[in-house]
Amino acid sequence: MRWQADADGLYNSPSETRGQADPNFRGWGRQPGDMQTGEFAFETIKPGRVPLRPNDSRLMAPHILFWVVARGINIGLQTRMYFSDEEPANAEDPVLARIEHRQRVRTLIGQRDGDTVRFNIHLQGENETIFFDM
Repeated sequence: MRWQADADGLYNSPSETRGQADPNFRGWGRQPGDMQTGEFAFETIKPGRVPLRPNDSRLMAPHILFWVVARGINIGLQTRMYFSDEEPANAEDPVLARIEHRQRVRTLIGQRDGDTVRFNIHLQGENETIFFDM
């Protein structure tokens, strides 16, 4: 499952107090992975920047939230995908700044190739994606 803001950084949620999100953009979706490879794909817009908290001047870089559930995983795993073409925004993102092991930040960056962004979620191993305790 994924959750994201619209292109203006507004969530399609009753809790959104900063303005009206694009009514044509749902802001979330579910996509099962291929049963053999685990691969999944979806088409969406690039989200805008959003504040870290309500009434907070610190903006997070554009990102998409992922909640991964699968057989054998007792709890959902939460992670984020940031965009490789947002280096200045990523550099000042308050969530990315809190990651102690800086070399692991790369596991949260989706790589842009034209209109496509590739993001691999690794559950374990050398390239294990950072998961958040939320």
